[in-house]
Amino acid sequence: DFNGYVPYNKLVHLNNVHSSPDEWLKRLGSNRRCSDFTVRFGLRRFFFLEVSMNKIRELLVQMMWELVGSIFVAIGIYNFAVQAKFPMTGFSGISIILYRLFNIPIGFSTILLNIPVAILCYKLLGKKFFISSIRCMIVSSLIIDYVAPLFPVYQGDRLLAALCTGVFGGIGYSIIYARNSSTGGSDFTIMAVKAMRPQLSKGNIAFLSDVGIILVGGILFKDVDGMIYGMIVNLLFAVVVDKMIYGLNSGKVAFIVTKHGKRICQVIDETSQRGSTILNAQGGYKQDDMQVVMCACNSKEMYQVRKAVQEADPESFFVVVESHEVHGEGFKMTNIGEAQS
Repeated sequence: DFNGYVPYNKLVHLNNVHSSPDEWLKRLGSNRRCSDFTVRFGLRRFFFLEVSMNKIRELLVQMMWELVGSIFVAIGIYNFAVQAKFPMTGFSGISIILYRLFNIPIGFSTILLNIPVAILCYKLLGKKFFISSIRCMIVSSLIIDYVAPLFPVYQGDRLLAALCTGVFGGIGYSIIYARNSSTGGSDFTIMAVKAMRPQLSKGNIAFLSDVGIILVGGILFKDVDGMIYGMIVNLLFAVVVDKMIYGLNSGKVAFIVTKHGKRICQVIDETSQRGSTILNAQGGYKQDDMQVVMCACNSKEMYQVRKAVQEADPESFFVVVESHEVHGEGFKMTNIGEAQS
């Protein structure tokens, strides 16, 4: 009997042809007859299995990256920050304060602190992001309490500990954010603000939201140096997160003022295989008709383009500006932290 297990290319072909069930079987190489219900049931079964397998693969990849990011975060917090005894950022900072005062496990207190915030932010952030964040928050909390203690704990200079905390934590959070997830806590509030104000940088939002926690921790333990180290860690978090996330979409944009726009476009295409746009312009002094060629590319390509353009038209005026995000053909686009329903 027909059960839907047929090559995908054949099935797509059949699905696009309005044929009877017997003609479908004939195209599949079978002389057996079957009912229309059997064929339809088989096709639905096939597509159900295909979609299910795709969802399982996506979920496994998502969980793998969340695990990797959580390990980086856990190492930064437990193996560097806790032993150096300086205040941390976000809910992790509050959990570290509770750990130092009452010896409450960091991961356990993080989960407890997340419950009310998760409930408040559920509708704003969307179901998919919410579920992913809850899963990642639980995983990261368990890793902090049970996996991070298995690694060596740094006992050296506090400044080096602060630098390592910022780098490890920044990398971990960047990986998690890049999968459109979070570790909960202040991340929920950061993503909520990002959803309402998409023009704001997540690194800057995180920096502002965490300063208060660092100040409280420093005042509570009367540790001015710790407050300074905490600020360094917070700044590193912001820098590393922004560089890793927005660096994926960053590039450079060149504006080339010339009288030979078509020739410059050809040079750019031959040099970097990048597209370009010609804008009509006019000189401000002599009112001469000019052309401005606009081209976006990465840093390495920009150097090659600049050199080639100067050789092709020495009289051209070349301006290069930094672009934090470049989207479109030829550039990889990474969507971070957008609310999903």
